[in-house]
Amino acid sequence: MHPLMRLRPALLAASLLVAAPAAAQAQRLSLTSTDLSRETKIGNRHVFNGFGCSGQNVSPQLAWKNAPAGTKSFAITAYDPDAPTGSGWWHWVVYDIPATTTALPSGAGSTTPAALPAGAVQGTTDFGAKGYGGPCPPPGDKPHRYIFTVHALKVAKLDVPATATAAMIGFNINANRLASATLTARYGR
Repeated sequence: MHPLMRLRPALLAASLLVAAPAAAQAQRLSLTSTDLSRETKIGNRHVFNGFGCSGQNVSPQLAWKNAPAGTKSFAITAYDPDAPTGSGWWHWVVYDIPATTTALPSGAGSTTPAALPAGAVQGTTDFGAKGYGGPCPPPGDKPHRYIFTVHALKVAKLDVPATATAAMIGFNINANRLASATLTARYGR
């Protein structure tokens, strides 16, 4: 057998290994927003109204695509790792979002149940209330990062009590996550 004929299977296998990650990457869960950008400061419309901040406290529009096979529900979290608490700050936690949902409109995080898809539940944030709580870092801090994450879950419903903390909900999200995608925006004052 000619030496090049022996190399052919190895070259074919190598080319498949290179092509497979590229194809998988093209189908990776992704998160976008018409209201948030990595390059600009979060607008006052999405800033908290309280604690010395005077925003409108409207949750941003979020959209996602390419959920993995087996996705039975989604969860959304918004977290500030830069909050001077020692443990960050949970700004928004929504779970049990139906698997057929691919976006939340601006304002979906209000406390009005009709603002979210049927069955979706909002958890208690570190503001001590359910629903979206926008950015409001201490004056003079460097701009904080606000990490919005969509989580594709392998369960239709998270088994958490209505009084669950954001940390407990986060634990259950992590235990049931198939994939996640993030969008990080910044805000300072």
